Amino acid sequence: MGNVLGLVFANMHDTTLGDMTKNRTMGSVMFGGRYRLIDFPLSNMVNSGISEVGVITKSNYQSLLDHLGSAREWDLARKKGGLYILPPFGNVESTLYRGRIEAIYGAMNFISHSTAKYIVLTDCDVITNIDYKPIVAKHIESGADITVVSHTGPYTSDDLKTATVLNTNEEGQVTSVLIQPELSGTCTCSLNMFVMSMEFMVDMIKDSIARGKVSFEKDILQERCSELKIMAYEYKYYFSKLNSTDTYFKANMDILDPENARKLFVPKRSIYTKVSDNAPAKYDLDCIVKNSLVADGCIIEGEVENCVLFRGVKIGKGAKLKNCILGQGTVVGDGAQMNYVITDKDVTVAPKHVLTSSAEYQMYVSKGATV
Repeated sequence: MGNVLGLVFANMHDTTLGDMTKNRTMGSVMFGGRYRLIDFPLSNMVNSGISEVGVITKSNYQSLLDHLGSAREWDLARKKGGLYILPPFGNVESTLYRGRIEAIYGAMNFISHSTAKYIVLTDCDVITNIDYKPIVAKHIESGADITVVSHTGPYTSDDLKTATVLNTNEEGQVTSVLIQPELSGTCTCSLNMFVMSMEFMVDMIKDSIARGKVSFEKDILQERCSELKIMAYEYKYYFSKLNSTDTYFKANMDILDPENARKLFVPKRSIYTKVSDNAPAKYDLDCIVKNSLVADGCIIEGEVENCVLFRGVKIGKGAKLKNCILGQGTVVGDGAQMNYVITDKDVTVAPKHVLTSSAEYQMYVSKGATV
């Protein structure tokens, strides 16, 4: 895996999570009490032995830079290799990219200086703990031009509104590609992870730019499907794909199930994140906490059930919370009641206020708001 370069797209699906990505990249969206979405692809690459990783950004990436810092937590603070932040306008010919092809072309200076023979591309919209070593090995063995990590299973029409659906033959070769189809049922969907040889990718990107192409899925996977050898690698392990506020909420709630948590947070394949030296969570003698994920620095004096609390959350006396995701620094006043609510960072809920929604349509409170 020393011959593999990693490339992470931090902004590729910003529009799918609504107001959560209004002032930040998708990669810096909070998840699971203490993580950001970019922690998962970065940790997966490091655990797979990939020690040179580039993160392609587009806009609103200040919080991402603050989170990544020197990349020491991911063991990517290195003299050789390590982590590289790739903002837009990386060369004089690049523009604010409109698709994955232009995004890669904007990072071509970084890519061309790498000695890697293969490259792994991934977005930040899939929560999973994946090992890239067998995928790269399968790609080399098959002689494929492109290997797409995919999953076959039942999908709803809402799931497929933002998905790339693959039709494959018995050998796993992709025969046709559907982009955001209006259908439902058992499908093979791309997880937006791709493996290619460096030489093939560079030639393909330069040719696509010369032809005015911008979309990797439409202009390469779909249009050139019969021309290229595109193989699907079936991924059979636990994952959550985020394409809406609802799927984000459900993915957080899923890890309250110990079985799902064990599948995602594997002891020998840790998910790394920025270290914050907060005090342990403090529980008042009269508080009640059931089936919840509570991060360090929280102070709980009320009742919390089926909730995910990020660092530094404070729950006042008499407050009752169910089915909520509270962002870092959220303060809930005494006697407040909340059900099916997602708060961003530094939200304040006044005492005795009631915020309630439903399992299908969760309420979202934006960063720094006072309710």
